[in-house]
Amino acid sequence: MANPDAGAGRAGRYARIYEQLDGLITGRSPNLTAAMATICAVLHAKMPHHSWTGFYLAAGDELHVGPYQGPVACQVLRDTGVCIACLRTAQPVVVPDVRLFPGHVPCDPRSQSEIALPVMKEERVMAVFDADSHRPAQFTTADVEPLRKILSLLAPYL
Repeated sequence: MANPDAGAGRAGRYARIYEQLDGLITGRSPNLTAAMATICAVLHAKMPHHSWTGFYLAAGDELHVGPYQGPVACQVLRDTGVCIACLRTAQPVVVPDVRLFPGHVPCDPRSQSEIALPVMKEERVMAVFDADSHRPAQFTTADVEPLRKILSLLAPYL
């Protein structure tokens, strides 16, 4: 199923979400956890294709679950998967069909597509933002820049 909210409609939605989050986080969030939780809550509520929206915190070569919205998550990720690929490369990973991603970790077996972006402090990955969808092909490279802009709101807390 193609993404019904792709293109200009999604770009406008991201712009509105950024403005809302900027008002909620900038100068208001007491710490990183609160800022991450707010980003998760707003994105999960406003992006209807998200079935899971959250953060994994870098812990050496592993990722530990942080703030999120959605079904119960894997608590620790190690060795393989979309988020580990993002951690290792420090680059966004867009997966239209998770069944075709080598080593995909199915925390929620209903997940069909996924996007992961690194949260950076200087040259170091501090966390990975991850969003899943129960539908295939719900994320594209067009999602990367708007999500990066949203994640930039975390910079003062890193």
